[in-house]
Amino acid sequence: MGTDRLRRKPYEKELLRLQQELVELQEWVRAEGRRVVVIFEGRDAAGKGSTIKRVTEYLNPRVARIAALPVPTDRQRSQWYFQRYVEHLPAAGEIVLFDRSWYNRAGVERVMGFCTPEEHARFLHQCPIFERLLVEDGILLRKYWFSVSDAEQERRFRDRLADPMRRWKLSAMDLESITRWEEYSRAKDEMLAHTDIPEAPWYEVESEDKRRARINMIAHLLSTIPYRRVERAPLEIPPRPPATGYRRPPRRPGGYVPDVTADL
Repeated sequence: MGTDRLRRKPYEKELLRLQQELVELQEWVRAEGRRVVVIFEGRDAAGKGSTIKRVTEYLNPRVARIAALPVPTDRQRSQWYFQRYVEHLPAAGEIVLFDRSWYNRAGVERVMGFCTPEEHARFLHQCPIFERLLVEDGILLRKYWFSVSDAEQERRFRDRLADPMRRWKLSAMDLESITRWEEYSRAKDEMLAHTDIPEAPWYEVESEDKRRARINMIAHLLSTIPYRRVERAPLEIPPRPPATGYRRPPRRPGGYVPDVTADL
């Protein structure tokens, strides 16, 4: 990949073209009753969230939804590990984008000690089996790992820390990942060794340049799914019928949002 940052104008033009194709993909998924799961994993601040935002920007939220699960409850911790993820899998005609996924166990839980070595080993054994079952049942499963350098990650952390609109994206655990860089690297290598299977391979996205990463990821996703253009029934706006004498009642005192734009 080139080191030059992708310029805004060509980026925005290509992004819009790809987003139009994503709408076509969505219509195909809905018409054919297909089920699509896309997993976004990677380093903190690697660009997963911003890519998901661009993927879903023009999609119908009833068809394409984001699954970003919180910390498991005590009850969920006592369940089979994959159980709470299963309920978020798509039904016919749906696309689900996992903003982090069951791979939490192979990454943050492994590095931060939130699971035991036995639980981690069980995950690495069961995960390929679980994913083969999903694919065998007809789910189109795509897995993307967003890769970013330590220097670029730190730069993005500092940007977030200085920006009150994005500071919420930064947590103490995110910052601790700086001191555990090599541990996360080893965990990722072990994860790929066990879960990069022919039925559900991993695809790595170089994310030093977020714009390039978004374009490359979306283009790749579209290239791996054999969707086609779905012909839609033509729609026409009907003529407005003649008025029948309806009159709007007076405004309710205090019932309207005030106009604060006068001084803008």
